[in-house]
Amino acid sequence: MTSSKGRDQGSWDLLFIHANLACMTDAKYTTIKNGALAVSGDKIAWIGRTDELNKEISDLADQVIDCRGKWILPGFVDCHTHLIWAGSRSTEFEMRLAGKTYEQIASQGGGIFSTVNAVRKASQTQLFDTAAKRVQYFLTQGITCVEIKSGYGLDLKNELKMLAVARRLGRELPVHVEPTFLGAHALPPEFSGRSDDYVDLVTETMLPCVKDQNIATAVDVFCETIAFSKDQTRTLFSKARDLGFRVKLHAEQLSDNKGAQLASEFEALSCDHLEYLSLDGVRAMARKNVVAVLLPGAFYMLKETQTPPIDLLRQYGVPMALATDLNPGTSPVFSMAPVINMGCLLFGMTCEEAVARATINGAKALGLDSKKGSLEIGKDADLVVWDIDSPADLAYLIGRAPVNMVAVSGKIEYKAKSC
Repeated sequence: MTSSKGRDQGSWDLLFIHANLACMTDAKYTTIKNGALAVSGDKIAWIGRTDELNKEISDLADQVIDCRGKWILPGFVDCHTHLIWAGSRSTEFEMRLAGKTYEQIASQGGGIFSTVNAVRKASQTQLFDTAAKRVQYFLTQGITCVEIKSGYGLDLKNELKMLAVARRLGRELPVHVEPTFLGAHALPPEFSGRSDDYVDLVTETMLPCVKDQNIATAVDVFCETIAFSKDQTRTLFSKARDLGFRVKLHAEQLSDNKGAQLASEFEALSCDHLEYLSLDGVRAMARKNVVAVLLPGAFYMLKETQTPPIDLLRQYGVPMALATDLNPGTSPVFSMAPVINMGCLLFGMTCEEAVARATINGAKALGLDSKKGSLEIGKDADLVVWDIDSPADLAYLIGRAPVNMVAVSGKIEYKAKSC
């Protein structure tokens, strides 16, 4: 539980007063009414009630912000995105609405390989410029930490190009970026019928280069009937672990491929999608505390009907997170608020569960829960001031994300025009 202990009052850089705090400790609202939160440097230094402040407020901090009853929550942690891409697939969306199958769309130049071709043709500067706009918009929606995957290059040069863009985004924009290497996202056309050869390329060439350049914090694989087998995934994970990478997995989206058990064997940070997750998979994830990252945006856009086994995940205490899965093909979702809403309405979550899964559990899915995802003394001062009546409004309000102010690492990085 959050306490008022911390750095002595009077030596702070930033102080929020008269706020309602939803701290999200223990994955719950843990509210403090008429609260105050102080920042020193890039960390949260003090939390308590405004009436507990024992000095004149003007003497307490360099900058004081009166929230006038607004809510402060930790910044959203979007723990699964494919945010870097070139080109558009809106025509493909229209084709799906007209009844075209994935195979028919692919035969007409659509599908993931249209994005791969566009990414390969784009310069690093072009990719950065378009991705930067997406990250800047994320900030206005209260997202302060984002995982960004590669996976649209599918060769050494272009995978490294994507990861270099992700690294630059994290350096130049006021959002924390976790880059993930997803070279095993799909089998590139030039390796058609030779998937083992491509796995060898990823394992023996791409992974060591990614490690040498220090441009990814984790390795992901798409383990599915249309992508890479369990044995191929094991090969990739073994090499990734030997190189010191953390791993995560696209698993059980289209079928039960036993990916969750494999990911648990390698103590993965997370398994993501999980519509076809089995009881055995749930048990394996529970044993190794693997986070279940659920992606209702893709579920919604693809008009799926098989939902992840939420009740089983609850029963076995598997931590669950929500993410946008932002990508051009199956989840063009640019805000966490509609994801929280879909988590409630499509996957049967409570409002409190959904908000926790977009904050503290999202941080857990990235291995960052000791630093991010909740309002606690000593954690990164990544927080959002919301003009809402209660935290449930983040799930309830559709098409409106009433962000008043966003701080990242203790600095105010965004203010709504009404501020």
